[in-house]
Amino acid sequence: MPNIKSAKKRVKTNRRNEVRNRAAKSAMKSAIKGANQAAAAGDAKALETVKSTQGLIGRLSKRGIIHKNKAARLQSRMMRKTAARAKA
Repeated sequence: MPNIKSAKKRVKTNRRNEVRNRAAKSAMKSAIKGANQAAAAGDAKALETVKSTQGLIGRLSKRGIIHKNKAARLQSRMMRKTAARAKA
């Protein structure tokens, strides 16, 4: 347990940020699953869902919750799956 006042504040801040980041990552994973299911089902709104999910991933990357390369990889995989379903 920290003894210095600023270290105690940092512990509180870190816990608060951890909860926020965990919720954001969970929302991202749920959105990715939904977009992949929509693309697999061939829904008419699949492209809309994928686009909104890509926006969410981009925002998380910008805020530093996930790494920018991971964001690019997730977005690329989603678009490849959507394009493959669109051709089929």
